[in-house]
Amino acid sequence: MQQADPMGFFVALGFALAACLGGAWWCLRRWSQARHLLDTPTSKIRSAAQGYVELYGVLHALPDVDIRGPLTGKPCLWWRFRIEEYQSDDKKSSWRVIDSGSSEAWLRLSDGTGECLIDPRGAEVRPVVRESWEGNLRHPLGPAKTGFLGFLTSGQRYRYVEERLHADQPLYAIGDFRTHGAAQQGFDLPAAQSAVIREWKGDFTGLLQRFDSDGNGQLDEREWERVRLAAQLEAEDRQRLRAQEPPRNQMARPREAQPFILSNAGEDELARSFYWQAAGGAALCLAGALATAWLLGVQNW
Repeated sequence: MQQADPMGFFVALGFALAACLGGAWWCLRRWSQARHLLDTPTSKIRSAAQGYVELYGVLHALPDVDIRGPLTGKPCLWWRFRIEEYQSDDKKSSWRVIDSGSSEAWLRLSDGTGECLIDPRGAEVRPVVRESWEGNLRHPLGPAKTGFLGFLTSGQRYRYVEERLHADQPLYAIGDFRTHGAAQQGFDLPAAQSAVIREWKGDFTGLLQRFDSDGNGQLDEREWERVRLAAQLEAEDRQRLRAQEPPRNQMARPREAQPFILSNAGEDELARSFYWQAAGGAALCLAGALATAWLLGVQNW
């Protein structure tokens, strides 16, 4: 059989192969993420191990932080928005994204045993609050167009989508957990002593007043020994004060290819959603494989 349209054949074959490979990748990705969720036990913040953990608690506002949704102006703890413009011609019509963004504000999670600050950058955030509406302004909070300008733009259509996390909502979080604080870190006494001495050298006149016992304007070896001893005692005192401070728990994106998910839904609901998406990816992969086989069979390859 002669090939009538070689360009059309290769385009169709490319789409079929892309569907097969893309579906397989999506299936494996979502399946792996679901297994990570189900295989990672839920931890309490107070006793959570360092590393990849799963937490479940309630969101609370950070003190002296005022965050509002950029499209609605409503108070929240985190937001994500999208603005789309409707475009239409004789052949087709579609919505085109013209602006989008998401908050980078840290979140505060509490589970009754402790608190954890979460850096949402790089996370797959799945909020339950989602608002979508349409209007004729490029930005819904912008000034209304009046007069001749309003007449010219009255035919434009925009669609707005805003998602938010709010205080007192439940939050499921899985990611890299770390506890920061002097009690959790190794104390390097020589380094701390050197840091104190460098600090004191910044005010050398004050250093001489404290340790130049013979008043000659210089520090001899015996006087420097007193400086080093005093700096050691000062470093140890500072460490004891830091050790009394409460530890700071933080969660962020894992360095390895592990899921980093923040969701108002629980683990079971998320896992079911991922399994369904994995099934959709498998179906797409199968359809792409069948289409590829059919195209190659038609061409007797």
